[in-house]
Amino acid sequence: MKHIFLIAAALAVATPALALDGAKLYQEKTCLACHGKDGKKTLTPLYPKVAGQNAAYAEQQMKDIKSGARANGQSAAMKGVMHLVNDAEIKALAEYLSKLK
Repeated sequence: MKHIFLIAAALAVATPALALDGAKLYQEKTCLACHGKDGKKTLTPLYPKVAGQNAAYAEQQMKDIKSGARANGQSAAMKGVMHLVNDAEIKALAEYLSKLK
């Protein structure tokens, strides 16, 4: 019985991470304000277009900006919003961006 409870608890923790909706997060976490609703039309030409970006690259860039490891270019603008996302959400956002065309 104890094993069943542990398995159920593990699934309950894992399920939300798997169910994250990158498109919804992109809107909720204010990404679209600077990168545009389609990831192609940015607020200013200085901000990168993120549509179609390699998922692993985008994920690492977001993590580096959040941790402060990347503090160059326009990263200061993103640093202010990175406290809004956790690692699972970053991964979901990166996957979503990689699928935008």
